[in-house]
Amino acid sequence: MNFQKIFDWKTYIFTALAVISFSNFMAVLFGKTIPVVVLDFFKVAGEYVVLGAVFVFALAWLLKAKPHNRPKQYSVVVFDVYGKKSEIDGLRTEFKTHDVAWSFMKQYKKSYPLYNFALVSDLPKSDKPTIFRYI
Repeated sequence: MNFQKIFDWKTYIFTALAVISFSNFMAVLFGKTIPVVVLDFFKVAGEYVVLGAVFVFALAWLLKAKPHNRPKQYSVVVFDVYGKKSEIDGLRTEFKTHDVAWSFMKQYKKSYPLYNFALVSDLPKSDKPTIFRYI
């Protein structure tokens, strides 16, 4: 009789409820909780990696982009059809700003289509004049 008491229907119900609740706990743990925690971690970690890359790029750009020494004087050099330097009387060739020199060069090119013009300036660290524009 004692043997029959061990395998009572209450024991089966208790065991079945324990197995069902444990399996439900494991399903929720591995089906929802752990993936959500892992995905949230990698989402935040990814944001920090991207943000760090942006800051590294910005820092590298700031270190690389030094202020340029802009020339204080620009000259327009005239070249003939054969590529030799020449002079045209009455042309202004010395300018203080790049934009004004470029504007004059475009006007000169319209007025003298057989000549080419170069916008040059002497930079402090260069032995030769530097050509900025050529038309």
